[in-house]
Amino acid sequence: MQHPLSLYNTLTRDKSNFVPLHSPFVGLYVCGPTVYGDAHLGHARPYITFDVLRRYMQYLGYKVRYVRNITDVGHLQNDADFGEDKIQKLAKAAHLEPMEVVEKYTNSFHADMASLNVLPPDIEPRASGHIIEQIEMIQEILANGLAYESNGSVYFDVPAYNKEHNYGKLSGRVIEDLLSNTRDNLEGQEEKRSPLDFALWKKASPSHIMRWNSPWSEGFPGWHLECSAMSRKYLGTQFDIHGGGLDLMFPHHECEIAQSQASHNHSDAARFWMHNNLITINGKKMGKSLGNFITLGELFTGQHEVLQQAYSPMTIRFFILQAHYRSTLDFSNEGLQAARKGFLKVVNGLRILEQLQYPETAGEIDAKAEEDIKKQVAELFTSLNDDLNTAKVIAALFNLLKKINSMFTGGFKLETISKEVFEQMRTAYQTMVKDILGLKEEQTANAMDMLQLVLSFYKEAKEAKDYAKVDLIRAQLKGQGIVIKDMKTGIDWAYEE
Repeated sequence: MQHPLSLYNTLTRDKSNFVPLHSPFVGLYVCGPTVYGDAHLGHARPYITFDVLRRYMQYLGYKVRYVRNITDVGHLQNDADFGEDKIQKLAKAAHLEPMEVVEKYTNSFHADMASLNVLPPDIEPRASGHIIEQIEMIQEILANGLAYESNGSVYFDVPAYNKEHNYGKLSGRVIEDLLSNTRDNLEGQEEKRSPLDFALWKKASPSHIMRWNSPWSEGFPGWHLECSAMSRKYLGTQFDIHGGGLDLMFPHHECEIAQSQASHNHSDAARFWMHNNLITINGKKMGKSLGNFITLGELFTGQHEVLQQAYSPMTIRFFILQAHYRSTLDFSNEGLQAARKGFLKVVNGLRILEQLQYPETAGEIDAKAEEDIKKQVAELFTSLNDDLNTAKVIAALFNLLKKINSMFTGGFKLETISKEVFEQMRTAYQTMVKDILGLKEEQTANAMDMLQLVLSFYKEAKEAKDYAKVDLIRAQLKGQGIVIKDMKTGIDWAYEE
């Protein structure tokens, strides 16, 4: 099969043609959420980005196995090796079991993703369900001399690993610079041989709720380990693509690379590393730790002090897709309002294409017009093949939409192009919008408000003794399973029984 897609690889810092290890099969792993709160706008960007990547790869004919994890243990405050588990801290404050917190926010996350039309992954493993695999990986790293046990905890030995490997090759960090920047902050790190070492297993303190037996202590796995263990279990020791937000590149993804290499003496686990850039608010990263985030639920309802109005899920999706995934995207009400207008233009194009009918007989074919349309259609896919450039795709959709609108209004004569070219254009537009970009029409009208409007027309028709219109309205509503009830107190309706 052909492989037209080029992707930017953070690891090699260049853009190259994507060819799967075992074509047509593609292994895709994306870091999922730590479920201790509702998802915010910043969370939406990676999952929408990699949803489009997965959709497009399936369109190209690849058989994609998409794995996206749930972190439900081991993620400590400030992403550190010491401190309290984020989920456990919330559970204690709310007098809940940690897994009650996990279930609540996992369900909330799934609901938000469904609203954004993000397709569910093929496999969604939880860290707490893969303790055995994580212990086995730690034992392999210990056996290879690249980790050590200290007071019941196990740490990855970064300096030892760096003798034969390159810790920092993904992020561009230099180990000597990292060491100089960490020597002044050794609080709580007395167990470590080097301040750069990171936890593979932590011995649980007496107050720690989530704990498992291990060869070293009763404790829990380090945060970085789960993705290495679960990606290997479901995608193999080497797979095609690992994705996530730019904020995970260091230390999380850097540690993943080190763990995977140290455990099986293999080359890099993922061949392509893809990172979406951040969503900012007033120029700063949006995040829970900074307290400057807006949850998706707040965006959908407008219930946040900085929001001027509510924004629909498809508005959010369009807002994210109108920028290239590797560029920063700054939140603003103006940007979201512009995204809403752009989304409605694109959806109106779908409605027009559903109504357009090619004439029964073609006229004289305009070869130049046909060639222009073919180029515009091709641009949709060449843009996507260029490192998933959805910003250019949307610009190409707008260009094609001008032609579609002209066909609808009669400015462009459909009979001057062949039916084959017309169907190619229609199919490409519909496929790109619905199947690849994942945009769908949203119902904006309230059904009850519409019904009350129809009943007001019915009342006016009765008062005007326009019985033909009265009968027409009655019949149309009955066809929808609704009967009108004329009562002394006024006009009402009921479901037909």
